[in-house]
Amino acid sequence: MGTRRYVSRVFCQQASVLKIVSRNITAAANPQTNLDFLEGQPHKRHPGISHLKTLRLPEEMQTAARSIIDRAQVTQLPDRTLKLTNFLWSRKRAVEDFTLRQKALSLEKKLWKKAVEKGDNMDNHVVLEGVQREVFSELRRTIYHWTPLKYNEELGVVYMASRMAGGYAAVRRALNEIKKRDPTFAPHSLLDFGSGLGTVAWASHFYWADTLKEIVCVDSSGPMNILAERLLKGDEEHAPSHIKHVYFRQFLPVSPKVQFDLVTSAFTLSEISSIKEREEAVFTLWRKTSSYLLLVENGTKEGHQILMEARDTLLQKKEERVYDSRPASVFAPCSHEKTCPKLALMPALPCNFRQKYMPLNGHNSQIEKFSYLILTRAPPPEAKSNMSVEWSRLIASPQPRTRHVHCRLCCPDGQLKHVVVTPRKHGRDLYRCARSSEWGDQLPLIPDEEDNDMIQPDVEDNDMIQNDSE
Repeated sequence: MGTRRYVSRVFCQQASVLKIVSRNITAAANPQTNLDFLEGQPHKRHPGISHLKTLRLPEEMQTAARSIIDRAQVTQLPDRTLKLTNFLWSRKRAVEDFTLRQKALSLEKKLWKKAVEKGDNMDNHVVLEGVQREVFSELRRTIYHWTPLKYNEELGVVYMASRMAGGYAAVRRALNEIKKRDPTFAPHSLLDFGSGLGTVAWASHFYWADTLKEIVCVDSSGPMNILAERLLKGDEEHAPSHIKHVYFRQFLPVSPKVQFDLVTSAFTLSEISSIKEREEAVFTLWRKTSSYLLLVENGTKEGHQILMEARDTLLQKKEERVYDSRPASVFAPCSHEKTCPKLALMPALPCNFRQKYMPLNGHNSQIEKFSYLILTRAPPPEAKSNMSVEWSRLIASPQPRTRHVHCRLCCPDGQLKHVVVTPRKHGRDLYRCARSSEWGDQLPLIPDEEDNDMIQPDVEDNDMIQNDSE
């Protein structure tokens, strides 16, 4: 009996040694298992995590907003909030004049050809007038009619009831990316272009209340500026502002040499009618930026493409006069500076993210879908300088299965990949991090040749991404 116990103990010890050796061999073969990437953090809070739990508006902001809405007594408020939400979500860019002329000429040629083929013995002038009427009718029917939104006090209150909580959640989530990845960043000044109800001021105050000494909110709508100030004062005219050093303007500061540590613009570029005007606005905001520029739009195809226009403008085009020679580089969400691979999908899909939040009425959490872009003048933060691998971004919800996790990633090489993460192939630490991550987080993962390329995804992948993105 003693001999049997001894032999059994020896076999167990040998098995344990083999497991340790096997694990070490796997780690040596896969640099992704480098334990340094955890930086001493548990798997559930690894450095790549940037998602947030369900967000709520600050208590002071909620109280003031409810007071303003009650006093306004807007008729049919629930119906109007739903109508405004749907309008803003379905909003598209205005059709450029060049595109409109090209389409008109193409239609005119097509209709003229049909008229000639009919062989009607009619005066050419009469035929031309008929063709032009048909062209105008077809353009009115098929072209998106973009109209500017002009906010008066009543429409501002409707916007407050419908979009303030979701907008705050999107901005908080985007700012958290900077706070998490660059903890040394301590802005003293902030410029918010298209500030609306001041949600950026509240969200930035949450992260940098101790250092922010100047917040300049710029919005062309006087009534919106008044509502934003009422929110800061708790809807009491003579009360002190909850956030100090907030200044409201209707125009951007004139001097191009005046810069701010952090410049933001949320859901504003989509309110600019032409690509040329948006380009000028982006250049102006970049001139005002000394460290970070944050742009946020709806998580639709239009919102994403507006951000990609801005990205291309700052990365590929040059200003006539440069006041700050430090170049722009992408900080988030992209893990590269190549053309967005989602635009190459058929059909093209938006790169968007989700943030759960509680609406102003406090009933049932909702999800805000948004797209964002952060550019920086500063060199990449040193938080990841000790990493031996690069980080990829999860562009869809991970799908945990038994002993493996399906991850859809945007990788540093500019490719979309479907990676099946397993403890055997990628190491126990990366596997557990993948199971703890959510859509929008990062993973220290370099896919190999065996991983599926998603540039032309299969039907299952495409359906999954489509459902997640829309």
